[in-house]
This record gives sequence, structure tokens and C-alpha cells, in this order.
Amino acid sequence: MTRAMQRRIAGLAAVAVAGASLWWVSRSDLEDAMVYYLTPTELIASAHAQTSTFRLGGMVKAGSLEWDREAQHASFTLTDGVEDIRIKCTGNPPQLFREGIGAVVEGRLGTDGVFETDRVMVKHSNEYSAPEGHPPQAGQPPHPIDE
Repeated sequence: MTRAMQRRIAGLAAVAVAGASLWWVSRSDLEDAMVYYLTPTELIASAHAQTSTFRLGGMVKAGSLEWDREAQHASFTLTDGVEDIRIKCTGNPPQLFREGIGAVVEGRLGTDGVFETDRVMVKHSNEYSAPEGHPPQAGQPPHPIDE
């Protein structure tokens, strides 16, 4: 075997080892770190609903929000219009959180059918609209700041 042939074989072996290593790392590490985004209907139909972490998205159902600010606990219902999932949240949701808006929660479905989370993300529009009423005077913020 010539020296050039040995170099080619060594190069191909190195590429094969690097490719196999990359495949192994992507399958083992990323598989555990992946979080899937589901709707309530998809979560209920999922065979892995109680064994995996998911991001669940839907609309906060009107009349379902129970919020204890002192205990930093909220519970509400997310719906996709077909199925409803009760959500139990530890920690206070974001300021923009309210009934009738889109929200995404990350957590797990408990054996009691309640989705438990400590992370609530609010979907909101990227469009700005000025508050109604009098225009702000120079040096004042455009709307009152909640304290």
C-alpha cells in the first residue's frame, strides 16, 4: 500500500469517527433537552403526557383565573377551543397575564390531570397603540406606572 493510499484511508477514518461522534452527541444530549410545544388536544392524546416536559399553549379561558398574589400561586384553564387543561402555577405570572389572552406554560401533566408549571409566558402583539385619553405632557411617561 502506498503512502498516499494510507493517508486517504486515515482521512476517511477520521471523518467517519467525527461523523459518528457528532451523531451520538446530537442524539444523546439534545433528546433530553428538547421541550415540545403542544395544544391541550395534543397533550391529552399524547402517550407521553405524564412522563415528559412540554410547553403547552392555548388561550386563558374566561372565568377560570384564580390568583393568590400573597402565596404566589395561580390556577387557570388553557383551552384550544376543543379541550381544556387546568393549570397550577407556582410563582406569579407575568404582569400582562389575564383571561382571554394567549399563553404558553412549561411543565408536566400530573396524575390528577392538572398541568403543573412555574413558568408562564404571555403571547402578545408586537403592535403599539397609544393609550386613550389626554396626550402626555413633556417629561411625563405616556401612561401611569403601576406600583
